[in-house]
Amino acid sequence: MTKWRKSSYTGDGNNCVEVGQGVGIRDSKAPATHLPVSAAAWSAFLRLTSAEVAAPVEQ
Repeated sequence: MTKWRKSSYTGDGNNCVEVGQGVGIRDSKAPATHLPVSAAAWSAFLRLTSAEVAAPVEQ
């Protein structure tokens, strides 16, 4: 069984995205299904979102 983790920004809420190590991501409102994400894709996502937070792109 996979241990799913919610973002620390969620608090006590149940309306969030959860991450399962080695499995992927899922919606907390529909936990029976998940979206598989490779470790490389997850790392790239985190790198890009961290860079965006550090230096937002102007539109």
